[in-house]
Formats: sequence, structure tokens, C-alpha cells
Amino acid sequence: MSATVNLKNVCIILSRPRYPENIGAAARAMRNMGLEQLMVVEPQNYDKSRVLKMATHSAVEVVEQIKVYEDLRTAVAPLSYVVGTTARLGGQRQLVGSAARLAQKLAPISKENQVGLLFGPEDRGLTNADIRLCHELVNIPTAEFSSLNLAQAVMVVCYELRRYNQPGGQTFVPRLANRHELDGMYAQLKDILVRISYIQPDNPDYFMNNLRHFGTRLKLRAKEVSIIRGICRQIDWYGKKCYREGQQDRRSPG
Repeated sequence: MSATVNLKNVCIILSRPRYPENIGAAARAMRNMGLEQLMVVEPQNYDKSRVLKMATHSAVEVVEQIKVYEDLRTAVAPLSYVVGTTARLGGQRQLVGSAARLAQKLAPISKENQVGLLFGPEDRGLTNADIRLCHELVNIPTAEFSSLNLAQAVMVVCYELRRYNQPGGQTFVPRLANRHELDGMYAQLKDILVRISYIQPDNPDYFMNNLRHFGTRLKLRAKEVSIIRGICRQIDWYGKKCYREGQQDRRSPG
């Protein structure tokens, strides 16, 4: 094993949890496995006393440091790599791996990058809009009844990270682009591709989803995102330059 998962750079994100007790139980599971960062997005009926009751005294530190956000996009903006968990497969949920193999992938990434493990609400899980903010998805294999309790799902994934961590060498991985940088790049690409008529303006997201999947497989670095955005700016400048010159030619006496 060439690297271990840097658990200090891994945070658990609970999106729209319905019950404070599940937040507390998730915090306790994290503490058991050595994780400390917990984000909660749009919680329903958030009650810290009920959270603490299930967290028990051992996980009080985790609860006290919980960061609460009003929307998921803001929560994941500073993260370089986001992994979503899903029970449903198919459709837009194509890049699905196993929780057991997740640690091996995150080991080199987590050395220099902030990683988020995203869990959806207890009743519905992550939406298609949620998974567009993820670099990849993982699935926890179950029997016919696929629904796991939220804290159970957190425990399984955290356990896999903990189990993987054994002494070994380290592999250098440069900083990956964070979600904010990637979203800015994709927005700029969409604008340019629509304006040069490469994609249709009435349904650009269909093509952009494929482009996002492509970018996810590449694991773009921050420097590479900057290069792509620079190319987009140059295309934009050159297109406007050609347009201005064409307008001048039309006005010139022939």
C-alpha cells in the first residue's frame, strides 16, 4: 500500500437530514473511525440537544464543530473532490464504484486535497442535481431492502477508510481543482460552446453532463482548469475581434 487516507482532510456531508438523532449517531460513527469534520446542509428540525443525545459524550467535539449550510453548492465549493453515496443505480448514476475500493482512490487525493463524502436525506437520498456536484458515486451493496439508516451508511463508508489505513509510503498528488473552480470552468465552457454553435442553446445541459463525466475521469488539477479557462477567454477575444473586423469591412467603401 503506497499511501493512507488523510482523515483530517475528509469531511462527512449530510444533506437535508430529517432527524437530529441521525446527525448525532453519524457524529458518533465518525468519532469511532477517527473522522472529525461534519457538515450539515439544510437540516430539518435541527436540535443540538437531540443531536448530542445520540452522539454521546465521546463525539461532543465533532458536534461542537459542525458546520451548517443553507445550500449544498456553498458547502462543497471549497472541496477538491466530492464522493456521493447512492442506493439507486442507472440513469445519470453511471460512475458508481464500491465503498470498499473508495479508500484506495482517496488515499493519494486526500494528502493535499479536501475531500467530502456526501450522504442524502433518509427518505429519498441524493437528487440528480446533487450528484452533478459529485466527482464520483459509491454504492453500498445490500440485500433486497436497499435502504440503510443514515448513520449506518456513514459508519460503513468511514469504516472502509479506517480499514485501509495501514503504514506505507506516500504518493504525491498535486492540488485538484475544487468544486467552485470546476463549476466556473463548466459555466464558461457552456457559454463559449453555445456561442460558437457547437451545442444547442435550448438544451445545453445534456451535452454538458457528458463533458462533466469526462472531466471527472480526468481528475482535473487546479492548474489545468486555469489553462482551459484561459483558452475559453482567448476564443471569446478572438471571436469578438473577428466580428469587429467584419463590421468594419462592411462599413468600408468598396
